[in-house]
Amino acid sequence: MLSFNEKLAVMESFPQLERRDVSMGRVNFHYERSVIEKKNVGFHFHPNGNGFIFAGEIDGVDTDEKGFVNIRDYSEEELRSLVQQAIDSLTGDSSWEEGQEEKWFDSDRNELQLKFEDDMWYLFSGLNLEMAFETYEEAREYLREEGFNRL
Repeated sequence: MLSFNEKLAVMESFPQLERRDVSMGRVNFHYERSVIEKKNVGFHFHPNGNGFIFAGEIDGVDTDEKGFVNIRDYSEEELRSLVQQAIDSLTGDSSWEEGQEEKWFDSDRNELQLKFEDDMWYLFSGLNLEMAFETYEEAREYLREEGFNRL
């Protein structure tokens, strides 16, 4: 289990999140560019080890009734992956710019690049085009089904 300070360091490594200290020593992490009403990506990180990530918009993640996941026992890699997925799920397609790319990795460290061009998302393995998608959500769903994650 990561310490409170280690969890905070992971969360603070995401420049798009804003730290907000709240009552009883807890810390929230706010994502201003969220395209939905939910803005808290990280919620009530506490020195006792508890903390929650909003995953209500992520397919296949078990959440509580409010869409949060308790990350008390998460490893650094698991926490980073979930936070990135949470940010991605709250960003929407509108944030992509022409030529923007993401790198995705599977458990064997195989790498695929997802690139936005001409209002389409293209998936490459090296120089080879693997797939094309009309939406980021389709591309993300495909990559997750194939065992890939953004790190």
